[in-house]
Amino acid sequence: MPQGTTQDTETDIKGVTAPDTKPDFRLGSVPDRGQWENIQIGRAVQQECRESGGAGNWGGSAPNSGNSDRSSATGDGNNGSSTGFVPNAGTRIASATGANTRTDSTAAFPRRRFVHGIGLELRPEYVCPTNPFLAGDNLARQPIDLSLAAHLRYSFRFQPGSRPDRIYGGAYQGIGFSYYSFENREELGTPVAFYIFQGARIARISRRLSFNYEWNFGLSFGWKPYDAQMNPANIMMGSKINAYINADFYLNVTLTRELDFSAGLSMTHFSNGNTKFPNAGLNSIGMKFGLLYCFGRADDPLVKPRRPLLAPDFPRHFSYDLVLFGSWRRKGVEVGDKQYASPNAYGVAGFNFATMYNFGYKFRAGLSLDGVYDGSANVYTEDYIVEVGGRDPGYTFYTPSIDRQIALGISGRAEFVMPYFTVGIGLGVNVLHKGGDLKSFYQMLTLKIAATRRTFVHIGYCLKDFQTPNYLMLGVGFRFNNKYPVLR
Repeated sequence: MPQGTTQDTETDIKGVTAPDTKPDFRLGSVPDRGQWENIQIGRAVQQECRESGGAGNWGGSAPNSGNSDRSSATGDGNNGSSTGFVPNAGTRIASATGANTRTDSTAAFPRRRFVHGIGLELRPEYVCPTNPFLAGDNLARQPIDLSLAAHLRYSFRFQPGSRPDRIYGGAYQGIGFSYYSFENREELGTPVAFYIFQGARIARISRRLSFNYEWNFGLSFGWKPYDAQMNPANIMMGSKINAYINADFYLNVTLTRELDFSAGLSMTHFSNGNTKFPNAGLNSIGMKFGLLYCFGRADDPLVKPRRPLLAPDFPRHFSYDLVLFGSWRRKGVEVGDKQYASPNAYGVAGFNFATMYNFGYKFRAGLSLDGVYDGSANVYTEDYIVEVGGRDPGYTFYTPSIDRQIALGISGRAEFVMPYFTVGIGLGVNVLHKGGDLKSFYQMLTLKIAATRRTFVHIGYCLKDFQTPNYLMLGVGFRFNNKYPVLR
């Protein structure tokens, strides 16, 4: 190597074809302007590749290149020329033809991958009178038809224009805390909820305005449950801790680079998942109004956005999910035309093995083999005789043999896939069983929370005939043959 030649110059512009005439970098020799521009462009493009996760894929086809943008550098100096092809190098196209010419160099990937936000929301909602307690059969003799909630939330999302942002419609996710006030705190309490949430854009109406959706899922605490002596009128809630589920459809307006305002429809459900009686649940519908302050948003959304990055082609493929779950439940047993609640809690355990075809980044569907042991299945009781003046011992509940409490079913599944979370539905029927309670058409709503690329936490609920509460499905899952591209 000639004296004065720097090794890092050659490695920094790796992938850029050397000119026919090598530049003379000996002591006392100064490279001309075109040569220096070639070196600087090569370094800039390589740095961009590092930040986008594409370092090392220079000068040829690269994994996950797909339809991604391509950056090139051309130049000429000392009667030579240099060209380089860089897949997945982002949205910048840099060029030099012996003159100081280059496109927007700020279009490289921002150093911060996420935009963080702090939000406040107010949700006034109408409480649906779905049971006598809410309709007015309570100590106050007044209907409970209004709730008011204040929410404090933290969220994060991918930078605007990044590949995940484009694929998933500006998806955001985070954690929230809410305080609920009803019109009857003496019998209902003043519950608070901790929850996770995720939302995304359904349609962009204008540069400032979009139509979005959001779901919330968590636990609520601080309820005053039913008690035969202390709270006998509250036949709605049987536990101090209840699940919190919410769905929103709203308009989001960008006011400034940092500030967003949202307003729209909000729907909420509270229940304990049939883990304790009573479990009538509480449903409400109303409005939501919110403000979100964003930190680290690289682009001003009110000005013309940079050219978006194109995502690599999605490799359609089959994947396989194995879920192991368990929970507990309560059971009501019919005697004549009445139903009596068993005082016992019954265990539930099962598995799902689903073969899913991944159609694209956001949707997969397939079939699942579902096995379950339900300790409450086919529990029964018998009539008894009480002597005149004798003490009524109450009903005794009997458990059948285990072969009448296990079943194997087949269900069709569909899943909506987003970053970190997957929401799914299932419709199935038991095909192997001993009849009774297990001869059923069942429905499932599931949430899968990614832990690693191959494992996830599973939360689900099973219904019977679209109306009868069945059991919770709390467990872990394992995914095999996952070929989703890693997006950065």
